[in-house]
Amino acid sequence: MGTRTRTRPDESRKPGKITQEGYRTLQEEASRLWSVERPRVAEGVANAAAEGDRSENAEYVYGKIKLAGIDRKLKFLGNRLDVLTVVTEPPPDDGRVNFGCWVDLEDEEGATSRYRIVGADESSIERGYISVDSPVAIALMGRRLDDEVLVRRPKGDAYYTIVGIFVAAPG
Repeated sequence: MGTRTRTRPDESRKPGKITQEGYRTLQEEASRLWSVERPRVAEGVANAAAEGDRSENAEYVYGKIKLAGIDRKLKFLGNRLDVLTVVTEPPPDDGRVNFGCWVDLEDEEGATSRYRIVGADESSIERGYISVDSPVAIALMGRRLDDEVLVRRPKGDAYYTIVGIFVAAPG
């Protein structure tokens, strides 16, 4: 039996920041997995085991794999929730880009985009939430309205102008 190697390092115990909303979302996911998903899958495994030969029972084997995945996710979430720092205060309204702010950017062609700077555990490009550790957020932090920022990307450098900074979600 060989040793399994990770494709990326385990950073579940690495501290980080998260918004209250993001922390609550992780807590809700852990709660749902523990109280809804895990019991449902465990019941399915028990029912499949009662059918006899487990080695040829696809429902049993699949259920055990799914249960192990849920347990891994619960362990990961538990580790993350223990080490994250919840930022409870709104970002300072000092005219600078800070953690938790919404930022409107304009690129060189005049196209605009809006991002919120959040913790890595809650980033979601679909929602416009970018990690505080991302190249864009790193370039933006501490900058002011009308500042031009350079973002170094693998596909080439990009220049943006900050055209809006909002402490609360813009309407």
